[in-house]
Amino acid sequence: MSDEDWVTDSNQALELQLVRPDEEDAQLKGADRAAVEPFHPTFTYPIFGDQEKIFGYRDLSIQLRFASGSLKQYLSINYDEKLDSEDTPADDVERELYKFIPPDYTKSAVDFDTTVKADSGFTPCGDKIASYSRAAATSKGKGKANGAAAPSEDDDDAVVFEVYHSTWDTPRFREYHRRMQVFVLLYIEGGSYIQEDEDAWEFFTLFERRKRPAGGYSFHFVGYTSVYPFWHYPDQIRLRLSQFVILPPYQHLGHGSRLYSALFDYMLSRPDVAELTVEDPAEAFEDLRDRNDLRFLVKEGVPDDPLFLVGVGAEKRGVRSAWEAGLRKKYKIAQRQFDRLLEMLLLRQLDRKDADKVRAYRLQVKSRLYRFNYEMLSTMTPDERKEALAKTYQSVVEDYDRLLKMTFH
Repeated sequence: MSDEDWVTDSNQALELQLVRPDEEDAQLKGADRAAVEPFHPTFTYPIFGDQEKIFGYRDLSIQLRFASGSLKQYLSINYDEKLDSEDTPADDVERELYKFIPPDYTKSAVDFDTTVKADSGFTPCGDKIASYSRAAATSKGKGKANGAAAPSEDDDDAVVFEVYHSTWDTPRFREYHRRMQVFVLLYIEGGSYIQEDEDAWEFFTLFERRKRPAGGYSFHFVGYTSVYPFWHYPDQIRLRLSQFVILPPYQHLGHGSRLYSALFDYMLSRPDVAELTVEDPAEAFEDLRDRNDLRFLVKEGVPDDPLFLVGVGAEKRGVRSAWEAGLRKKYKIAQRQFDRLLEMLLLRQLDRKDADKVRAYRLQVKSRLYRFNYEMLSTMTPDERKEALAKTYQSVVEDYDRLLKMTFH
């Protein structure tokens, strides 16, 4: 038997699951049952190495289960055969995981079952800042709210989602964060743990809330985001969004947009915050951010403002610039992001059959691209620069069209 026969893909071997008490599990019907089904990580290289391989086992299965509210953990490692060799010993799976999960996990299924039952008394840490509701799914599939108005949060068939704001000073939160932070490694490429001695971090955690059969409510973890404040001249802060995770059972259902919008609204409500920025966003998150920012500006009536269309052309650029600066400050959107959003909204209303308007729009976008990429473009010859700007402009417009279609159709 070759060494390859003893190699396992760690992304496939590691299975995650959010577990609820039996009586609460039984409540879940149709599409809602995805919340308790097992799922796999996207990345495991921070734990098992760049190749994401585990050596020394046949038919290896690693189960890391979480009580769905408290996120207390159960670890089970099973395999059909383990390589017994002093020259090429099998990887120590538990030792590698131990470096990244809290030490209070259990390997006893009985103890974990007790933990899950006790989880019915779990409540989220922090202050609730937002909520929204959806109808519970039926046994046939989706909830009644699919394509209809969301139910009242007090309705019997309502599933409520709540966002909580926490800091390191929030009671119980440090311990809770140590349990949930593993999802950063497993679902954010290049993600890493943050340092608890950096006191200024803020967190926004999303939970599903359901009525329990025995009365009261149960809470179940959905995802979270973290932000860090930096000083902004003269006496405000700039919030930088660092980590953003929605767990796979809840993805592609709009929860990411809801969490981002809750953070955005909270940021707008704080006089000490000058703007919200994002640290090295992944493509999927950048799309989510763009779509929500676009909808927000449309809801605020920005494209209906008489000054909005003044920007297509240079004759009143000073008036337009003052309007843009005031609007950007009001909505606390970073400069480059704000420029892109306005360009997308202009493109949405642009008469593409009008050559003069298209040319004015193209020059405006290219001017912004030139300023943004000045250092690189300044090293080129005029012809190279012209060609580079033309290609970049075409790529930008194609991406804008893609985003506009996703957002408004």
